[in-house]
Formats: sequence, C-alpha cells, structure tokens
Amino acid sequence: MTLKADLYFSFRSPYSYLSVGRYRAMAEEYDVDIDLRPVYPLAIRQPDFFERNHPNWLGYTLRDMLRVAQFHRIPFGAPRPDPIIQNVMTREIASGQPYIRRVTRMGQAAARRGKGLAFAAEAGRMIWGGQENWHEGDHLANALRTAGLDPDEIEAEVAEHPDVLDIEIGDNQASLEAAGHWGVPTLVFEGEPFFGQDRIEMVRWRMEQKGLTKR
Repeated sequence: MTLKADLYFSFRSPYSYLSVGRYRAMAEEYDVDIDLRPVYPLAIRQPDFFERNHPNWLGYTLRDMLRVAQFHRIPFGAPRPDPIIQNVMTREIASGQPYIRRVTRMGQAAARRGKGLAFAAEAGRMIWGGQENWHEGDHLANALRTAGLDPDEIEAEVAEHPDVLDIEIGDNQASLEAAGHWGVPTLVFEGEPFFGQDRIEMVRWRMEQKGLTKR
C-alpha cells in the first residue's frame, strides 16, 4: 500500500533545501508519495520574526547549515540573490517580493501536477547550490524541465493566475498550522508533524511502523 505524506517547504529556507533532496530520494526508493506544500517564508508571513530572535540565532544557524551540508555532501552556498528582498542593515522586509512570489507560485503549480517535490529539489539546488542569478535567464525553466514540467505552461499559469495560486499557498500555510507546527521543513504523516531536516530518519521509522516498503 502506498503511504501518503505532505512536505511543507519554503524556497527561502536553507533547511528546506537541505531536506528536500533526501525526501525526494526516499520517495524514489520507498512506496510513499510525498506531496509538496509550498508556503511563503516567515519573512513574508511574520516580517518581525528575525527581530525577535536571540542575537546568537543568526550566527549559530549559519554555522549549523554549513555543517549539515558538509555532513550530507550537499552543494551549498549563499543565494545570489536572496529570494527575499530585505534591508541588511535595518532587517526591514520590502513590500514588493518578486523573486520569492514567483518561485513559490511555480512550486504550487508544480505541486498541482504531482511534480512539486522534484521541482523543489531542482530549484532549491539553483538557489542554494551556488547558481548566481538563479532568477534570470533559463535557470528556473531548466529546473522545471528537469522536474518533468513544461516551463511555458507553468510560467503562463503563474502570470495569469497568481491570486489563485496564492490562495492555495495560503491554504498550505493554514494546513501546516492545523497540523501542529508553523516552521519548515515540516513533513506531516497521518496527522503527525515532523519538523526539521534532522527528522528524516524518524519519519522513515514511523512510516516503517505503518508498513513502508521499497518500490
């Protein structure tokens, strides 16, 4: 029996990126369908989030994400540009956010077609894997194509129906909170949330209890 799970994911979250390739590998090896549920990052949902954190939070997070990438041998680098437009000095979040809105809407359009996990992994590698100017040229189109999607079709949907996609993204955010968490990456399996890139082995353990088998 094929198991089902939902992965709540942000394209601005380094830990989402550090988890998505491993979740994709799990879905390819085991009889489980993991549906991507893109959400906007906390910088959009809660613009004052970073101002409320402990002063040590940023330094520790930077150190930790680098060692996680090294440990798992995942290509990793600071996004160029950051998916979020933000004043580095004041931490103020700009009102207009074309990069994160475009790629998140693409993620939702991909999820509609059952290709969300694949696109998130490919686009995540562009954003966090060192691709400069990932938002320009054919970079995202290539990520869509590699994920098995038609770039022209997705781009048209994002351009013509942004409000519809945003409603669905908002529904994802509401579902994440209803499941018992607010952050990403969070995988929800049979109503149980597993938050963080360090919960993947525990997710598999729980799924094995429910009859997880290899494909």
